Amino acid sequence: MAMDAGEIERLIREGIPDAQVTIRDLAGDGNHYSATVLAPSFAGKTRVQQHQLVYNALKGNMGGVLHALALQTGTP
Repeated sequence: MAMDAGEIERLIREGIPDAQVTIRDLAGDGNHYSATVLAPSFAGKTRVQQHQLVYNALKGNMGGVLHALALQTGTP
């Protein structure tokens, strides 16, 4: 079962409250998404640390219910 864009956005915003989140369905199949996550709280963190925060916010859904996520992170 696929995860919808609204649920991905909700989980990220819940885990990273100051985040600006943009989700795109890349293939129209509900399995391949792109996410841009910008958050002031990412300041001073490496890109790997930023991605880890997003993956943690997704609560273990990455690689399971959420098949593929192209992720871009940064500060606004």
